[in-house]
Amino acid sequence: MKKLVLAALTTAFVSTLCFSVDAADEKKKEKKPMDRSAVFGKLDKNSDGKLSKEEFSARAKNDEAKERSTKAFARIDKDGDGSISKEEFISFKPGQKKKKPE
Repeated sequence: MKKLVLAALTTAFVSTLCFSVDAADEKKKEKKPMDRSAVFGKLDKNSDGKLSKEEFSARAKNDEAKERSTKAFARIDKDGDGSISKEEFISFKPGQKKKKPE
C-alpha cells in the first residue's frame, strides 16, 4: 500500500513538474512584438517627437556600429528631412528600402 501511495505521489509530482517546464518553454517561444513606440520614446531624449542622428546613434559603441546606425538612419528617414519622426520609426520594416520623396 505504501509503495502504491508513493508511486502515485511521485507520478503527480513529475506530471506537475513536466507541465510547469512545458509552460515555461511555451512562454519563451512566444516572442512579444517590440513596442516601437516605447523604444522611440526612450531614444527621443529631448522629447521633441523626432529622432536626430545623434539620438538615433547614441548607443553605437564602435565605428562599425556607428556606420550601420548611419545607414539605418538614412533608410528610416523616408522624407529625407534629417530626422526620424515617430511615424517613420514605427512603420519601418527591417530590410525595407528607402523610398525617394516625391
